[in-house]
Amino acid sequence: MACQQTQATMSTSRKLIWPKVILFGDSITQGSFQVHGWGSAIADKLARKCDVVNRGLSGYNSRWGRIILPRMLNQEDAGTIAAVTVFFGANDCALKDENPQQHVPLDEYSNNLKIISSYLHAVGVTPGKVIFITPPAIHEAAWEKSCKQKGFSLNRLNSVAGQYAQACVQVADQCGSDVLDLWTLMTNGGQDFTGYLSDGLHLSEKGNQFVTQHLWELLEKRVSHLPFILPYWGDVDALIPENSLCVNNEEQNEKT
Repeated sequence: MACQQTQATMSTSRKLIWPKVILFGDSITQGSFQVHGWGSAIADKLARKCDVVNRGLSGYNSRWGRIILPRMLNQEDAGTIAAVTVFFGANDCALKDENPQQHVPLDEYSNNLKIISSYLHAVGVTPGKVIFITPPAIHEAAWEKSCKQKGFSLNRLNSVAGQYAQACVQVADQCGSDVLDLWTLMTNGGQDFTGYLSDGLHLSEKGNQFVTQHLWELLEKRVSHLPFILPYWGDVDALIPENSLCVNNEEQNEKT
């Protein structure tokens, strides 16, 4: 009988829906779930409130990103999305002569970001839920060393990355979205930003902490209203746990 009652309860309980924060970008996003990564830090902050989904693709640029985005997210997903970060540019800004595979011209980069924003809006993810992130600053000496170890010449310049960062800022403003201007934050006042990078391009542990700090300032207002999913263990009815565990999030909020 007890087993039958449990099955009945399970059959009538509504599935819990976790809101989602989608992290969309290149290797700096893909690597963000590593130990001390900015993505894992954001996920930790949102535990029991929101799923943080890593959709970073190492080596990808905005051209490839706009093409594959519809295969990752559609209108059916939009209702559960609390925020999306769009973090491209570190590969787009590669020098055409040295790295034609990844290079995307500046004008096209801007247009690709606009297309990404338009697509998200079309499927129900409003511009207010989107946070653009500019490419980071580049430490050319360290990146050149990394390139040479792989048999390449220096294929990125910090000044060029700055141009792409500026374009990203302009697109975000035109689209009505927030932007984390990582390049400017790293170079502000001529400060030494080398400690934020592990190889001249990708983030170090300190750099990941830096991104977490500034991204959370923008992200928190988009997720602060989200409830804690399922009650604290000390609040569960020990005699009839179904009374606590089989209510919807909305009903749980009303009780608390």
